[in-house]
Amino acid sequence: MKPAAQILELTSRTVQRWRLQECGEDRRCGPLSRPANKLTEKERKQVLSIANAPRYRDLSPKQIVPRLADEGVYVASESTFYRLLRAENQLAHRERCRPATHRRPREKKATGPNQVWSWDITYLKTTVAGRFFYLYLIMDVWSRKIISATVFDKECGQNSALMLVEAYHRHGVNPDGLVLHSDNGSPMKASTMLVTLQRLGVVPSFSRPGVSNDNPFSESLFRTLKYRPEYPSRPFVCEQNAQHWVDTFALWYNTEHLHSEIRFVTPDDRHYGQETAILNHRKEVYAHARQKNPNRWTSQTRNWEPITIVRLNPEQKRPSEEDLCAEAA
Repeated sequence: MKPAAQILELTSRTVQRWRLQECGEDRRCGPLSRPANKLTEKERKQVLSIANAPRYRDLSPKQIVPRLADEGVYVASESTFYRLLRAENQLAHRERCRPATHRRPREKKATGPNQVWSWDITYLKTTVAGRFFYLYLIMDVWSRKIISATVFDKECGQNSALMLVEAYHRHGVNPDGLVLHSDNGSPMKASTMLVTLQRLGVVPSFSRPGVSNDNPFSESLFRTLKYRPEYPSRPFVCEQNAQHWVDTFALWYNTEHLHSEIRFVTPDDRHYGQETAILNHRKEVYAHARQKNPNRWTSQTRNWEPITIVRLNPEQKRPSEEDLCAEAA
């Protein structure tokens, strides 16, 4: 809708508002006559010539118009300067004043365990106001298994590196096949952490600054953690107390929690290759139930096939012409 609305010189929000009205048609009235105060082509060229002159090309219209007034010259208002420059695609940040742009991270695809890990840090309240413990947590994107969950009393790159090295060796990771995704926090991009990643052969991946959707697996896991009924209603007294609760949660999550995104098997079952037998048994149960009472089934039984590919930050593919034609039909 947005590209189509731009061709018509409209906003997509305007089109949506028209569709909600009774007729849903184009409601533009448009000017019936040419404005009497419209700039001539000569005046337009004069405005653009002044804006691009060596004296003014590095200044904004807010600086140009007052300087012209000091010289006893009035050509056009500031808004007119801006409007004409925008029409000529000359309203753009240049040099150091240009704001930083960040591209969406590339898609990460996992087809098995220990291929893509996601990690992040969350705060845990303490009994001292303004002081927190910090939970460093790594999860496997393919199996959703909590790989490591360690509580520290401060945020720093050294703690990040220590946790990663311990998890890396404990799980016997293939040095050529692991991607570690995180946000742009200082512990994630600290020099100690980056050197450790390089030494281990782990490929780093980072979210865009301020975009939590680029690291959805860790964010979702933290929400599950803090919304558990067992999550303490009072702050943690000490670091050991916090670590004990986190260990209890990780054990439940990995071994008992039936995860909805992996066909309701536990992360451990999927991580260690036990999901196939579990899902095949469920498939047989459903097939037997359908055979016993076929009238209760109007279509195929529930899909118990394993999830073979998990994508982190999947690419947004544009629909093909065949898909558009099928949708229109």
